Amino acid sequence: MMAASRSKQGKVAMLPKDLTAFFQRVAPARLIMEVGGQSPWVSRLAQAAGLEVIVANPRRVQLITRNERKNDRTDAELLARLGRVDPQLLSPVTHRSVECQADLALKRARDVAVASRTALINHVRGAIKSFGQRLPTCSADGFHKRVLTQLPAELVPALQPIVRLIGQITDEIKCFDARIEQLADERYPATKLLRQVSGVGPVTALSFVLTLDTPSRVLDSRQVGPYLGLVPRTHDSGASAPQLRITKSGDPALRRLLVIAANYILGPFGPDCDLRRFGLKLAAQGGKNGRKRAKVAVARKLAVLLHHLWKTGEVYDPFHLAKKRGELMPA
Repeated sequence: MMAASRSKQGKVAMLPKDLTAFFQRVAPARLIMEVGGQSPWVSRLAQAAGLEVIVANPRRVQLITRNERKNDRTDAELLARLGRVDPQLLSPVTHRSVECQADLALKRARDVAVASRTALINHVRGAIKSFGQRLPTCSADGFHKRVLTQLPAELVPALQPIVRLIGQITDEIKCFDARIEQLADERYPATKLLRQVSGVGPVTALSFVLTLDTPSRVLDSRQVGPYLGLVPRTHDSGASAPQLRITKSGDPALRRLLVIAANYILGPFGPDCDLRRFGLKLAAQGGKNGRKRAKVAVARKLAVLLHHLWKTGEVYDPFHLAKKRGELMPA
């Protein structure tokens, strides 16, 4: 870790003992650091020692990300100068609590297991396709049961262990799901409010609550879309206003879950509701990529709705807007 104090520069080992001694020696002071894999525990350690901690978002600090002579020493100096002039220039982020971070690790472990299973399933399908055969369409949960007896004889030695491994991972994913649902019910009762919405299960609800940590992190529910990177970029200049992709800032895993929930809402099994009506109307007038844009738009509205339910504790009314507009209700 690079350290700079007025005219002094030096290095500190990234060990709790060494950092604690350094923080106690310089306190009270302001610590400026980049967000990263180790920034949560380091920031907590510094705060415990009496330092004012500002964790900078390097994505928003172009002086660092686009510096043509980038290195740790120049980065530390730039952070110190910006933090001394105006900390808001660093777009500071707030880390979660220890408990929240530990609970989120459970959900992220499930994400890794799901991604590993997907990669293994794709490998099996690809290997069999190269022999001129295809496996039947089936869910990921039932893949290992359906294909085990349909492997080509030539590929049994290579693929049978992989299929067994897919079955083991599937069992572990089911255990993760059970733990996540139990965790949501016992420690995060707010998730029950979010699960009132069709398409939002325990994993999505818990991810939403753990990612934001507290509803007060975003004061206005409409700002949840930009916070999670679900709004288009803007690059307007004069009469030019090009249509750009979404910013994709914020947590990518939660953004993906919201899009998956939006896809269910717009799909054949999604129940009639304000969100579905909005998305289908948008998809119908959107042209070639209308469906994709509709999914993102529904995901953004879903994020706003979930934050509103969490903040107010209201009972979810799937036809709140339709009733206000006097539209027809389902029989």
